[in-house]
Amino acid sequence: MRLSLAAIAPRRIGVFRALVLGDLLCAVPAWRALKAACPHSELTLIGLPWAREFVRRCPYLDDFIEFPGFPGLPERVPDLARLPAFLQTMQQRRFDLLLQMHGSGGIVNPLLAACGALHCGGFREPGGYCPEPTLFAPWPTQGHETERMLRLVDHLGVPRQGSALEFTVTDDDARELAQAWPEAMEADASPLVCVHAGAQLPSRRWMPERFAAVADSLADRGCRIVLTGTAGEADLVDEVQQSMRWPAVNLAGRTTLWTMGALLQRARLLVSNDTGVSHLAAALGVRSVIVSSGADVARWAPPDVQRHRVLWADASCRPCAHAVCPVGHPCARGVGVDEVVRSAEQALAGG
Repeated sequence: MRLSLAAIAPRRIGVFRALVLGDLLCAVPAWRALKAACPHSELTLIGLPWAREFVRRCPYLDDFIEFPGFPGLPERVPDLARLPAFLQTMQQRRFDLLLQMHGSGGIVNPLLAACGALHCGGFREPGGYCPEPTLFAPWPTQGHETERMLRLVDHLGVPRQGSALEFTVTDDDARELAQAWPEAMEADASPLVCVHAGAQLPSRRWMPERFAAVADSLADRGCRIVLTGTAGEADLVDEVQQSMRWPAVNLAGRTTLWTMGALLQRARLLVSNDTGVSHLAAALGVRSVIVSSGADVARWAPPDVQRHRVLWADASCRPCAHAVCPVGHPCARGVGVDEVVRSAEQALAGG
């Protein structure tokens, strides 16, 4: 007999998802459903250090435990010296229910079994280890990431609460954006377009000179161009700016995740790689044109195809398993400037 969430009646729920921004945003609908089903329960995210502030902003998460990493998981270099203290913290929490929402579970499920929860659920591969089989759903190998996370909610007998992503932007974020770029608050009839050329992996990046060509084409049509990126992407953003004919505002390294959200709220369009900022635009309802290089488009493309246009070129090696493409990057080179410009013009006209 399969246990349901109602039968467990958990007061303390841990959700393990030690991943990056897009992954967390895609899990928000599942957490929203869990919180609606257990409104008096405390939901704790076990995640990467950057996510501490995300938890403070997410209305469905109540607490945070930092995950120190583990061998075989690529998201951070494991700090094995901190692993005993992490396990002790998890055991002391004595979660009523600990959910593995990280992935297929081959590495993580045995680790979570050592965390002392009363019940443990999540995803598993066929024949893979799981500590409590009735609470583990088969890992979906197809479908959008949001839908995959909701499959676990379905398995636990929890009613869905929609599939929309959410991201909280505050007045303080707008004020901090104004400090980084005072002109952001000025009234301007020119459509504001954010161009984001960065991505965590080089294999997921479209060429900077092509981003520059798209930005120039939109500037020719009267758009105001803002180039964005992290501090670590400053050289890449500089390369885009130096390749442009038109002037552009360069905010690389001058925004946080939260002021980036405030900036996108003022934008008519985002042009970017398939990376965290593309999911941020989807959560905020900002129109976007996304170049997907290497990624699994069906898994990560925003479902709203009218508001978000994803361009990609087929390649036999998709989805890519490399940080740097070893075969000349055909998936990126197969997307041309003209089709990105055309999609951007259509998005601006529809906006």
